Amino acid sequence: MNGSVAGGGYAEEIISLTRRPSGLGFNIVGGTDQQYICNDSSIYVSRIKKDGAAYLDGRLQEGDKILAVNGKDLKDLRHKDAVELFRNAGCDVSLKILRRLQPQNGPVGHQSDGESGGLPLAAILVPGLALAATAVWILLRYRQRM
Repeated sequence: MNGSVAGGGYAEEIISLTRRPSGLGFNIVGGTDQQYICNDSSIYVSRIKKDGAAYLDGRLQEGDKILAVNGKDLKDLRHKDAVELFRNAGCDVSLKILRRLQPQNGPVGHQSDGESGGLPLAAILVPGLALAATAVWILLRYRQRM
């Protein structure tokens, strides 16, 4: 990542994309009139379109906060004004984004945002299936003896 680490587990990055015939290949949410996060009018990436410019580049991620387009700050814009800024950004587009960093290492049992916690599903299913298979086997053996 060619960015700098901001405070609070965030990193800024500059991503350059070349517009394709279908556009830049992502959708946005947010704005002063359509807040995606309560009390936050920032613009966020809501969806990366498969085979679009952003998807093929691979760096932009859903949930990234877009701070600027071609050096123009997106702060305090209505959603439609932000969309218009993207549409008129030209062929080569520079995005300044802010991404929440995922912890690389942590104490045992540490959970980052978005993790469900608890036991992995396989730790519950495998013993449960083994128990069910054993019960079926015992039932079949019991029926044979009758």
